[in-house]
Amino acid sequence: MAKWGEGDPRWIVEERADATNVNNWHWTERDATNWSSEKLKQLLLGLRVEGEQGQCEVTEVSKVEGEASINNRKGKLIFFYEWNLKAKWKGVTKSGIKYKGHIEVPNLSDENDMDDLDISVTLSKDQSDTPLLTLMRKEGAERVRTALGTYISSLKTEFTQGMILPTANGLSVQPTSQSKAKVDKTLIGSNCSTPAANTGVRIPTCKFTIKDTFMTSPEDLYRVFLNQEMVQAFTHAAATVEAEKGGKFRLMDGNVVGEFQELVPEEKIVMKWRYNSWPSEHYATITLTLSRHSICTEHYATITLTLTCSILSVQSTTPPSR
Repeated sequence: MAKWGEGDPRWIVEERADATNVNNWHWTERDATNWSSEKLKQLLLGLRVEGEQGQCEVTEVSKVEGEASINNRKGKLIFFYEWNLKAKWKGVTKSGIKYKGHIEVPNLSDENDMDDLDISVTLSKDQSDTPLLTLMRKEGAERVRTALGTYISSLKTEFTQGMILPTANGLSVQPTSQSKAKVDKTLIGSNCSTPAANTGVRIPTCKFTIKDTFMTSPEDLYRVFLNQEMVQAFTHAAATVEAEKGGKFRLMDGNVVGEFQELVPEEKIVMKWRYNSWPSEHYATITLTLSRHSICTEHYATITLTLTCSILSVQSTTPPSR
């Protein structure tokens, strides 16, 4: 028997305040099923392709059946996932004829490579043949494959936050993103703080404010954020906007999602806002304050943006490809 203080260092616990899984030696498991189900729906819903034949869009994710989990053993992460997915798509030809069909992915699994993934695209039984089917089987299937690859990448990065605990010497092997967020507008003020230490994982937060002026009215500027057609024109991408308190929005082809928390017409917008690449349930709170002023005979609208979010979210942000 080892003498006091001479035991195997993998079992020494007094150097950690929580005395939990020292040096990541013990087997731990985290269920990722619910998170994965929501993530897969988020990535697939609204997926769109367009070509000479017309355009198609995934309008419903009808089946997400399976499970996912992550295991930590001796500081190594082991991923298990197996999914059977079904979705519905609709398309419109250049001449205005509408079609609909189905997408099925029966074998999304950790045992299969992405290149071996079966993605079946079909038309509904009552539909006649159309070039849109070829568009969906080629470009549409490739977009689905890319979205599922994004899910796997997110499972291995954002969902694993905190699974590799600091070791007895205070170090952690948890990988972190090196990307930094940049702000190219006038910085009015900033205030970053770190929460008090506790037995969980500390997540630093950051708050900053920027201000800009537009040669337009507050009414028009307000509509830019609430009117779906204007949002799509401004971002040059597909968007869904429910312009009401508690209403949801999806911007930049689904890369940005959120919810309106407060709406004061022509004066104020408060929203929860997040990139898909941010860790699950991490949202920025954005407050837009609009004001009116005039210079000589010209009328202007000034917008003040205040954003509060976790630094972890900002560092994990990868701008969506355009």
